[in-house]
Amino acid sequence: MQVTKLTTISFAVAAALAVSACGKKEEPAAEQAAGGAPSAETTVKIGFAAPLTGPQAHYGEEYKNGVTLAIEDANAEKPTIDGKPVKFELVAEDDQADPKTATQVAQKFVDEKVNGIIGHFNSGTSIPASKIYSDAGIPMIAMATSPVFTAQGYKNTFRSMTSDTQQGSVMGKFAVEKLGAKKIVIVDDRTAYGQGLADEFEKAVKAAGGNVVKREFTNDKATDFAAILTSIKSSNPDVIFYGGADAQSAPMAKQMKRLGIKAPLISGEMTKTPTFLQLAGKEAEGSIASLAGLPLEQMPKGPDYASRYKARFNMDVATYSPYGYDATRTMIEAMKQANSADPAKYLPVLAKIENTNAVTTSNLSYDEKGDLKNGGITVYKVENGAWKVLETIGGGAAAAAPAAASAAQ
Repeated sequence: MQVTKLTTISFAVAAALAVSACGKKEEPAAEQAAGGAPSAETTVKIGFAAPLTGPQAHYGEEYKNGVTLAIEDANAEKPTIDGKPVKFELVAEDDQADPKTATQVAQKFVDEKVNGIIGHFNSGTSIPASKIYSDAGIPMIAMATSPVFTAQGYKNTFRSMTSDTQQGSVMGKFAVEKLGAKKIVIVDDRTAYGQGLADEFEKAVKAAGGNVVKREFTNDKATDFAAILTSIKSSNPDVIFYGGADAQSAPMAKQMKRLGIKAPLISGEMTKTPTFLQLAGKEAEGSIASLAGLPLEQMPKGPDYASRYKARFNMDVATYSPYGYDATRTMIEAMKQANSADPAKYLPVLAKIENTNAVTTSNLSYDEKGDLKNGGITVYKVENGAWKVLETIGGGAAAAAPAAASAAQ
């Protein structure tokens, strides 16, 4: 083989480099990190799913704001897991409050290997998505309130708020014993949330000695309730309970007043919103709604959270963001305590966690199903165009009514 002059020079350079490398002392990795560039940052992905478009987008956006603030706060603390710096990253998807879309979003999160899920928002989306996350072993902390969500037996499902069983039982008893209602009409939107809440309300009404004189249903897209309300009016009810969202409860409240129905509208937390007040206008007056937990100003860190939220997003807290914040911080704390962002390793820690640094409660912890242990309910009424507290039951409420607090659990 013929060797050219260029090849000879190349061999000489290579030999010189080899000698130089052999004579250089290799530094330990720890010494390199200490004296040189910092260790590489590990990204931990937290998936988030809720309706971000459509008539329920205001719920999802506020919920997302709470999750965003939690991740920003966590990252500002320069967190480490297993001795390595980490950065938490929000991966948000719009499930449109649609069960089919929710399952597609869930599979996308699984494929992207997210480390945990905050969401979904609706019960009707959380329930089908939970099977996909369970099969993949990914923990999820959902806003869903339907009892079915945590009754499926999955080990990966946790709640951000109290269940419909707790809310419905409190409101049914409240309607009969505190409002003195004897004839009660129930309407629901046939979603997992609306129907589930209405079912629990009906059980509690009957247990308290009340009489459900009519049960009607609509859907979560309807805005015209003339036929239903005309039928209801003939029953001369003392109260009308609606299980569903403010996009329906607000026009229902307006149409009730216009038809001369004097019974107040009672509903759940999806009605206890600024949007309901805006949509219903003056006809919102006298409406009653329940919401999980303490009023914002009575939450352990509610006032501070409200101030920081306003500074960050230039808007007031509506309903869900504190619960999204606590869910996210609790998941992150479980990862830190487990010293791992691997779902299989931090899931058992999440199940047993006691978060004493939460916004919404003095001790955020879960029972064996994944339901909140210390869930309370606050009842609100619209007075002079604003939601005013009527009563708080359970969940750290001031020494009031121990028997009622027991019933709420």
